[in-house]
Amino acid sequence: MQDRQPTPSRRRFFAGAATVGAAAASVAVLPRMVTTPQAVVEQAPRPTPERGGGYHESDHVRHYYNTTRI
Repeated sequence: MQDRQPTPSRRRFFAGAATVGAAAASVAVLPRMVTTPQAVVEQAPRPTPERGGGYHESDHVRHYYNTTRI
């Protein structure tokens, strides 16, 4: 019979800790993923913008551009 017990290695400790952490995270997240279905709310279509609706430079954007100049 062996009287000496092997010393646990650091690598094995961290692997076990990572496994326990992953298991705890999955237990915490999975119940939230299986929820009752929620009612689907239909959104009304947005009205078409008058000026094309694309990018437009506003005051706060101009201020940002001024702060980035060298």
